[in-house]
Amino acid sequence: MTSAIPAYLSQVLERYRTEDGGANADYIPALAQVDSQQLALALVTTEGDIYTAGDDQALFTIQSMSKPFAYGAVLEQLGPEQVANYVGLEPSGEAFNHLSLDEATHLPKNPMINAGALAIHQLIVSPKASSAERVEAVRSFFSALAGRQLSVDYHVYASELETAHRNMAIAHMLKNFGVIEADPYNVVTGYTAQCSLLVTVKDIATMAATLASGGVQPVTGQRLLSPANARMILSVMAASGMYDAAGSWFTDVGIPAKSGVSGGILGAVPGQAGLAVFSPRLDKHGHSVRGVKIASRLAADLNFHVLAPRPVGCGPADIEDQARQLLEQEA
Repeated sequence: MTSAIPAYLSQVLERYRTEDGGANADYIPALAQVDSQQLALALVTTEGDIYTAGDDQALFTIQSMSKPFAYGAVLEQLGPEQVANYVGLEPSGEAFNHLSLDEATHLPKNPMINAGALAIHQLIVSPKASSAERVEAVRSFFSALAGRQLSVDYHVYASELETAHRNMAIAHMLKNFGVIEADPYNVVTGYTAQCSLLVTVKDIATMAATLASGGVQPVTGQRLLSPANARMILSVMAASGMYDAAGSWFTDVGIPAKSGVSGGILGAVPGQAGLAVFSPRLDKHGHSVRGVKIASRLAADLNFHVLAPRPVGCGPADIEDQARQLLEQEA
């Protein structure tokens, strides 16, 4: 029987295609030039079934959607107790690039804001590693998560680095308080390359599905994260992944999520699926305008809210059944 999921995903995209609010991230010149009409959606189940719709071949830079996976790489490398010496777990309630640290510890409040992400990036391989060594370690790990070899978009990288003054200031502040040991410029250049990795919605949904499955890449079957670390990443995403809109996001959508200023949003539904939306125009929080609405629709239609009552045994197969019912209702 032909799956109903692709048709359902296409139907959802068409419902929101005419939304025209928001604007591209113009503080990064290369992102300001991206076609703002692009729209794509992907869903990957924890059993490895892949469904896409829209401009699913479009490549875009991962940006801050890289943060949960870099955090995961360091958790695997050092363990949660040691990582806690560099970054906290509490929501900041502030914008992603806010110049702030915990008043008592002087640590970044969580790994999802830029200060936390810079502290995490310098731990990859080791603080004594070169920027190139860290970037290759990130690229290799992210490639395993996506199930294909990823590469850096050096045009976006150069454009982003030209305007990275705020991240450079954050890195120097972290160095001042002893949070980072590496050279601040080394950390910012490596982190910028991390954010400039090129992905598709299929890549991002597959990476999110790895979190949803407890750390097992659903297509290759390779365990890339321990169940405990995957749960920890999902918890931090739920509390802080959507920055100063995290509360309203989790109330309305209820999926551990992370956004990126290129226009991507990833979500992980534990035990069921990973999803990804791409649409470049952003709201005031730096989240894709159409992406937020599409994710909210999916959560409502497919009962993805993690705090919603669920029937016993609810899993990937139920997504198919629900999509078919929704299409029949629209017919």
